[in-house]
Amino acid sequence: MDPRLAHIDTWIFDLDNTLYPAGATLFAQIEARMTDYVCALEGCDRDTAFAIQKRHFREHGTTLSGLMAARNIDPHDFLTFVHDVDMSALSANDRLVEAIARLPGRKLVFTNGDGPYAGRVLERLGLADSFEGVHDIRATGYRPKPHPHAYAGLCDAYAIDPNTALFVEDMARNLPPAKAIGMTTVWIDNGSEQVGVDPAHIDFTTPDLTAWLTAIWEETCTTN
Repeated sequence: MDPRLAHIDTWIFDLDNTLYPAGATLFAQIEARMTDYVCALEGCDRDTAFAIQKRHFREHGTTLSGLMAARNIDPHDFLTFVHDVDMSALSANDRLVEAIARLPGRKLVFTNGDGPYAGRVLERLGLADSFEGVHDIRATGYRPKPHPHAYAGLCDAYAIDPNTALFVEDMARNLPPAKAIGMTTVWIDNGSEQVGVDPAHIDFTTPDLTAWLTAIWEETCTTN
């Protein structure tokens, strides 16, 4: 393995647009359903609902957290509604399954989605048996990434030493809190917004997780 990663014993992966390509447009369906939910809740048009949704996302980390703060919504109802999406665009990724299986140590999923949804995604990708656990939005007490509480809770729940952990994420803004506690960070550069993120918080960058995990055995990673 690439010697820069020899100290890693815990591999932590975001879910959406990380374990599957952003081109699958699964998260686009979720965003559309979030807009539908806000439309019904606020009694407004879709453009207004989308603006509300994005404001909550910017200010609270997720639309859900913002709506819980502003409107005291039931998170279970919200999560059930927005995750009712068509997963036919996802298929098993045997190369990724093999690459993750080769990693030494523990493997976890850390997502702002919920566990049942994550389970469905992992099943479609062939990754249902690849991870020790899923640390989801419920496990964070609905305080999502990038709130520092979410990272501390993950480390406490699984007895993780962040100095020997690596975190892979497509949203660059979710990497600085991981880097701040000592994690090695990998950004999946698939077009997600990176506004205001210091490159010093990102150790590795790749557009393709499967290719990157394969490459680390060949010592061909690209660092920032």
